[in-house]
Amino acid sequence: MKLMVNGKQHEVAATTLAELLAALDYEGDWLATAVNNDLVHKASRAEFQLNDGDRIEILSPMQGG
Repeated sequence: MKLMVNGKQHEVAATTLAELLAALDYEGDWLATAVNNDLVHKASRAEFQLNDGDRIEILSPMQGG
């Protein structure tokens, strides 16, 4: 399946958002995720089905000043 993740195209076998995060080595409870501009809460990621062409944003907090 072809997905746009943080502005870059990826071809993945993942079918859920949780599988995609694992495949791309994103870990942690502090991540924020959105699919096609809609926020997806952590509790929903395992059931959230992805579709070819979806746009996913994965955000993580940054430290610094």
